[in-house]
Amino acid sequence: MNTARIVVLAIAIGAGGIAAYLASGSDNKPAPAPVAQLPTVDVLVAKGEINLGQTVKAEDMQWQNWPTASASSNFIKRSDRPDAPNQLAGAIARGSFMAGEPIREQKLVKSDSGFMAAILPSGMRAVSTEIAPETGAGGFILPNDRVDVLLTQHIKNQDQRGNQADIVRTEIVLRNVRVLAIDQAPKEKDGQNSVIGKTVTLELKPEQATTLAASRQAGTLSLALRSIADASAIETVDASAKFTQSVNIVRFGLPSGATLTPTQP
Repeated sequence: MNTARIVVLAIAIGAGGIAAYLASGSDNKPAPAPVAQLPTVDVLVAKGEINLGQTVKAEDMQWQNWPTASASSNFIKRSDRPDAPNQLAGAIARGSFMAGEPIREQKLVKSDSGFMAAILPSGMRAVSTEIAPETGAGGFILPNDRVDVLLTQHIKNQDQRGNQADIVRTEIVLRNVRVLAIDQAPKEKDGQNSVIGKTVTLELKPEQATTLAASRQAGTLSLALRSIADASAIETVDASAKFTQSVNIVRFGLPSGATLTPTQP
């Protein structure tokens, strides 16, 4: 056997030995530690989207694994109420649910009354009033929005010289009230959903209901849409917050002089 063959054989034996050593070393590595499993509990969730005012059926709900540590006491657990889907069937949703959102009984109500009576909070009244379509914030006022109610009055006035003037007075009679429903004629505008309505139903306290009824007889009502950031604001009506405009009538070619009187800065 010549020298070249001996060298090649020696290299092959050496490489094989190194490979065997490495393989034996990898076999001796410790196995990875098992991943700890968090304890879970079955929670009742919405199977799909549930809308406000929808009558919930048993098939609209399902059980889903939920980490025990983050399961609120308001969640419905299978271990406590295994027949909850059947027990809650027929309830009305007082708020919307997203798919996979846990079902909470605070957002459901069992009632033989109509939808509006079911979702109306205790002590509040649902009061409807007519509005002109053009006074509804361009059709972008929807249920659950917050609005101010404005009253506009046209009053005839006569000064000491006998000149007549039409006084236009606008004031806010109700602030930050919730819209329960609006007489709907759905319409697409600039890619956004809008609703043009002639009748709006508002959630009011008893004293606010009487204010609205009196205002409806006194002039024209319009709505001003509020920001969603103002939803929790508590406000009262400032009776002095008025804006009065006088438009005088011209008689015999002689103007009586127009006045513009803002009473609120």
